Amino acid sequence: MAPDTSTESDADALAALADIERLGGQLRQARAAIGKVIYGQQHVIDQTLVALLSGGHLLLIGVPGLAKTKLVETLGIVLGMDSKRIQFTPDLMPADILGSEVLEESDLGHRSFRFIQGPVFAQLLMADEINRASPRTQSALLQAMQEQHVTVAGTRHDVPKPFHVLATQNPIEQEGTYPLPEAQLDRFLMQIDVDYPDAAAERRIVFETTGVDEVKPKAAMTSDELIAAQRLVRRLPVGESVVDAILKLVRSARPGPDAGDLGKLIAWGPSPRASQALMLVARARALLDGRLAPSIDDVIAMAEPVLKHRMALTFAARADGETLGGVIAKLASRVG
Repeated sequence: MAPDTSTESDADALAALADIERLGGQLRQARAAIGKVIYGQQHVIDQTLVALLSGGHLLLIGVPGLAKTKLVETLGIVLGMDSKRIQFTPDLMPADILGSEVLEESDLGHRSFRFIQGPVFAQLLMADEINRASPRTQSALLQAMQEQHVTVAGTRHDVPKPFHVLATQNPIEQEGTYPLPEAQLDRFLMQIDVDYPDAAAERRIVFETTGVDEVKPKAAMTSDELIAAQRLVRRLPVGESVVDAILKLVRSARPGPDAGDLGKLIAWGPSPRASQALMLVARARALLDGRLAPSIDDVIAMAEPVLKHRMALTFAARADGETLGGVIAKLASRVG
């Protein structure tokens, strides 16, 4: 007699539903806790949480003073992660990030090397102004982002789990900087442009941060619960219509017939890694909203942060006043 698998599958579905409700509730609590400290940047908070839920790294573009550093510190406390910060400068060396071996001598006269970990061994690492360091130093960090380990003196050292890098760049001061190559930009799951807050939010910032009492962030999750949420994201079902929308959008963002009349504006486009990223972030956005599966609206909403750093416009398009955001919006409107 064949075993009854319907009961088991129903039990698995109920367990998955319970996980979605529980972790989704915790994530919404975390979002609210962050919003009590970071004012006027709700879209940045949401997209950052989406990136962390997807298990990826994030590139934040914004002028100084928009609470990018404070966001990382708050995330570390609210999500229960060990966080560290590196200020990138032209004289920063790979060993300053990865760590180095030092020669030690015991009381008996025996000499041996001991590895001293660098700041990369953190669950949440802020790489402040990453484009100010030399390409050699940048590549040392980006290798850890991709490989999830570093190699020093031929020995492999794994970074902790979860491991996320939030890098920042200043868009207005480019003297003495080393722009990230396209292949290294592709290591970031998303790029978020951090804009100025609106008038109401800035008024609140002025009052809330200059008084005697300042709101302190409180823990809402642990790092283990974040890892559980990341696993759950990969288990969320995705409908064929959403998969088709992802493929249509990414393929249309490349030069060629799939882009139609917009193809002449695009110099180069995203690789299949962008399709993978869109699939993950659409699922993560659905979980953050408490939904059981992503929709095409999730794909459209996440199109710009996923594609913007993975494509470029032609010189003629830029000369005509076209922008990456505008072109991506036109491409996204075709899949809605």
